[in-house]
Amino acid sequence: MKFMAITAIAKPSLLPSLRMQLAKPYSTPQRSRVRARPIPSPPSLYARPSLQEMKSQREENRARVYEFLRGIGIVPDELDGLELPVTVEVMRERIDFLHSLGLTLQDINNYPLVLGCSVKKNMIPVLDYLGKLGVRKSTFTEFLRRYPQVLHSSVAIDLAPVVKYLQGIDIKPVDVPRVLEKYPELLGFKLEGTMSTSVAYLVGIGVARREVGRMLTKYPELLGMRVGRVIKPFVEHLEGIGLPRLAVARLIEKQPHILGFGLEDSVKPNLDALVEFGVRKEALASVVAQYPNIIGIELKSKLASQQRLFEGSILVDREEFGKVLEKMPQVVSLTRGTVVKHVDFLTGNGFMLSQVSRMVVACPQLLALNLDVMKMSFDFFRAEMDRDLEDLVAFPAFFTYGLESTIRPRHQMIAKKGIKCSLAWMLNCTDAKFEERMSYDTIGIEEMEAEPSFDVNTLLEPREDDSEDDSEDEDSDDDEYV
Repeated sequence: MKFMAITAIAKPSLLPSLRMQLAKPYSTPQRSRVRARPIPSPPSLYARPSLQEMKSQREENRARVYEFLRGIGIVPDELDGLELPVTVEVMRERIDFLHSLGLTLQDINNYPLVLGCSVKKNMIPVLDYLGKLGVRKSTFTEFLRRYPQVLHSSVAIDLAPVVKYLQGIDIKPVDVPRVLEKYPELLGFKLEGTMSTSVAYLVGIGVARREVGRMLTKYPELLGMRVGRVIKPFVEHLEGIGLPRLAVARLIEKQPHILGFGLEDSVKPNLDALVEFGVRKEALASVVAQYPNIIGIELKSKLASQQRLFEGSILVDREEFGKVLEKMPQVVSLTRGTVVKHVDFLTGNGFMLSQVSRMVVACPQLLALNLDVMKMSFDFFRAEMDRDLEDLVAFPAFFTYGLESTIRPRHQMIAKKGIKCSLAWMLNCTDAKFEERMSYDTIGIEEMEAEPSFDVNTLLEPREDDSEDDSEDEDSDDDEYV
C-alpha cells in the first residue's frame, strides 16, 4: 500500500519534464548536419532586368528604328540623344502623319528633330490650336516648312502668350492668323526680347502708336528685326541723305517692308546708282520719299535699260534722265510698251518728238497716265479751249488734272470773265486760290506759282484720321493713272 501511494504521488511529476523535452528543438545526429545544395528555382516572369540589359535593349530598339529611317531615305545622324519611339511602328505612324500634312522626306531631313514629336502629345494639340485661331489648313505645309519647331511647343507656355501679345499691340484678332501665316517664326520669339524692343524703338522715332497694329499686320517680319543691327542703321542712313527722322517714320508706317531692304546689299548700292545716273545728291531724299521701293529693287540694270529707252525713243539725254528720275522715280518700273504707247499718242496728235521730250522732262507723269483719260482731256483742249499745242508743251501737267473736276469748270469761268492766261495760272493752284484769282482785274506775274513738284515736308504734316483700307495706302484707285 505504501508503494502504491508513492507511485500515485510521483506520476504527475513526469508531465512537466515531458513538456520540456517536447518543447526542445529537434536536432539531427552529427552526421546529418551537412546542408544539401539549394535547388535553383525557375526564373520569374516579373524579374526586373539589370541596367545593362535595359541599355542594351534601348540600343537594339534604336538601331532598328535607325535602320527603318535609312531605308526610307531619312538620315538619322542628328537624332542621337533625342528620345525616339521604341518601335518601328510608332515611328512609321509619325512619318505618315507628317506626310499627311504635306511634308516630304526632304522637309523631314531639313529638320529631322521633328521625329521626336509625339503625334498625340505634341503635333495634334499644336495644330488644333492654330486651327482654332484661324490659321488655314491649306497653309499648314508651308507653315511647318518654315517653322517646324512649332511642333515642339507647349500651347499654354509658348504659343498662347505670343498670341496675347500680338493682340495687345493692336493687331486685330481676325488678323492674327494672317500674321502667323506670313511669319510663323514669330511663335518662337521671347516677348521680352526682340519683339518688344523693335516696337518701342519705332514708336520712339515717331511711328504713331495707333498705327503699330496695322503696320505689323502688313509686315510682321519687323518684329524679328534687331534694333541695333537692322532698324537703327537703316533709319540713320536715310537721315544721312536728308530725310527727317519723322519723315522716315511716316514712310515706315505706310510701307514697313522697306525695313527688309538690306542696307549694305541694296540700299547703299541703289543710292549710289541713282547718283551715277544723274540724280543730284540733294534730291535723293525726295526720290526715296516718292518711291521708297527704289532702294530695294535690282536698280542699276533697270536704270541702264530705261536710260537707253528714253534716249532712243524720247531724245532724253543722260542729264535730263536724272531730272526725270527726280520728278518721278517710278519711271524705272515702266515697261517699254507703256512708254512707247504714250509717246505714240502725243506724236500722233501733232506734237514733234522734240516737244514730247520737253514735255516728258517737265512732267514724267505723262508716261503713266491712263490713255483714255488723256484723250478726253486733249479732245476738250482742242475743241473748246482755242489754244495752241505750245501751251501744252509749256504746261504738260495739264493732263494730270481731272477734266470734269477741274479743267472744264475753271476754263468756263475764265472764258466768262474774258481772261487770257496760261494753263499753269489756271490750273496750278488750289480751288480757294483760283476763286481768289477770279476777283482780280489783271494777272500779275507774282501770281504765277512754281512748277508742281514733290515736297518731302508733306510727310511731316499732321496725320488725318481715316479708316482707309490697307490696300489704299499702296494702290491708287484714281483711274487717271495706268
